Parts: sequence; structure tokens; C-alpha cells
Amino acid sequence: MKRYFIYIAFKGTAYHGWQQQPNGISVQEVLTNAMNMILRSKINLVGAGRTDTGVHAKSMVAHFDYEGTINEQSFLSHLNCVLPKDIAVFKLIEVKPTAHARFDAITRKYEYHVVTQKNVFKTDITLLINKKIDFQLMNEAAQLLKKYNDFTSFSKLHTHVKTNYCTIYQAEWQQQDEEWIFIVEANRFLRNMVRSIVGTLFEIGFKKINIEQFKEIIEAKNRCKAGISVPAKGLFLSEIKYPENIFVLENN
Repeated sequence: MKRYFIYIAFKGTAYHGWQQQPNGISVQEVLTNAMNMILRSKINLVGAGRTDTGVHAKSMVAHFDYEGTINEQSFLSHLNCVLPKDIAVFKLIEVKPTAHARFDAITRKYEYHVVTQKNVFKTDITLLINKKIDFQLMNEAAQLLKKYNDFTSFSKLHTHVKTNYCTIYQAEWQQQDEEWIFIVEANRFLRNMVRSIVGTLFEIGFKKINIEQFKEIIEAKNRCKAGISVPAKGLFLSEIKYPENIFVLENN
């Protein structure tokens, strides 16, 4: 039995998140069904985490076990032919039998995409801000996130997690063509954390609060103090990193 990591991109607009749901269609369900058909075997697909309804992914990772060797190019080609237009697979790699897509992840990176002018081609994947907003001030506030570890103020209430501690390695706004993108990388994320952070940074950008008040919100460790959670449609899971030693090298 061999274990593989499969890398997936999807537009999440039509899905109830990555994780299989009893009352809604998910990316995991659609992908699993397609893989079962291609491999003619019942596959148990384990994702690196969950995404909320409407959230997108440039690079989600999942692992599965399969008896035998899979030809990457042929498998991905056939799978992409079967999958709907809003889901694609782009990489397959063998990993060690104990490798785990979720628990072996070192860091995860998210992006939140904003436009300040209406773009009909990006309605489903960006948030339109048509009021004056100060991205430079928001960038200044974002740098403070790297100085803290407890992000209770940005966590969804009533979630069953052991700790609200995270280590943030990158948090910044970057302008790319007509878009502003908030990029944040951490060892782990809490439920709704990125969307809550962005919503609170917007309050900085709109001059509703200042930098000192932003610090006070973080230190309060109280979700009610933070800003609203921004819509899911602008959020992308963009990268997941793993230690090199979990991968099976071709020359082994």
C-alpha cells in the first residue's frame, strides 16, 4: 500500500467548503467520487484542513492510500477530464506511509483579495471596496500580528480547540495590478481567523479605529471586540508547506 499527496485547486463558490457535509455538496465529495471512478477503488481522501463555504483554494493538499503505482501525468489528466470546471488537480507525489496531509503541515498561507473598482470578471473571487481606504495604514497594523500568539479575538466563538495560540510569520497587504491582497502565513489558523482579521483591518483602513485600538483588540482576547468577518468569496488557501523528509524521492 502506497500513500500519495494530491494537490488541488478549486473555486469554492458552488461548494459548502472542502469537507464532506451531510446536507450540501463539498469539494472533498466531488473529488473522492471522481477518484473512485478513475482508480476503480474506494478511496479515503484526508484533507489538510477544512475551508468554509465559498472559500477558494489555489493549493489544497489531501492524502490517500492506494495499492500499486500511479502514473502522475496520466492520472491527473484523466481526473481533470472527469472533474467539474471549478475543481482541478495539478500534482501527485508519493509520500511515506506515515505522512499526514493535516498533521505534518508546517505552515499554511492564505490570501484575501480586494478590488477598489468593479471588475465583472472577478465578482466571485474578490471583495469590492468602493469607499476610500488606507492600505498603507492597514499594512502598518498587520505587522503587529507577528508580535502576538493568542488570537482569541479573531476566533469563531464556541469552537472546540485546545488552544488559540498561533505563530504568524507573514502578514502584509500587497498590490498586484488592480488588486490588493492580504497575505498571511502561520503555523496554524483558527476558525474564521483570517476573515476576522481582515474585517478588523478594514476598520483601521476606514479610520474607525487607530493602531493603538487595534492592539487593544488583540490583547482583549474577546471576539466581540474585533471587526466583522468579511465575506468568504475573497479568501484563498494559497499554500501548505511540509518537511522534505516525508516525501519519497524518485531515486529511492
